[in-house]
Amino acid sequence: MSLPIDPAAIDSEAFGEKQAVLEMDHEEAIEYVREVCLDTGFGIPAEFSPSELLNEKVDAERDPYYVLGACNPEIADRALDETMKIGGLFPCNVIVWEEEPGRQRVYHISIMKIARLLGMAPDNDAWAEIVDETGDLTAELFDELRSADAAVSE
Repeated sequence: MSLPIDPAAIDSEAFGEKQAVLEMDHEEAIEYVREVCLDTGFGIPAEFSPSELLNEKVDAERDPYYVLGACNPEIADRALDETMKIGGLFPCNVIVWEEEPGRQRVYHISIMKIARLLGMAPDNDAWAEIVDETGDLTAELFDELRSADAAVSE
């Protein structure tokens, strides 16, 4: 199957990719990311460890990998007013995986931008406002994560 677009040609800003590296233990990083999410306006209604599940079910021997399902209820409610399809991408996941012991990668892509790119969301001012607001909150989240990493590294 060929894709109708070339993913390599899409700028990561178009889909809201954010990353940070935390120099800390995996469990400590999960707790820290959870706290920063809460501090920046995201609740965590769902979370799980795909690595634990896969290691248990199919003996995958995966390194630690954790998903925090973040949500800002006010923005989610407005997004559903614009398109019920957005629920297919809920919640906004923030991933924490261990690159090596003591080094965790935190990763996120914007479901609001992805929905717009896929044609799931309307091209209107209300959606643009949702994209901007979630983008601002996510930028604040990752700025805080990056500043914590700098403080830990110093």
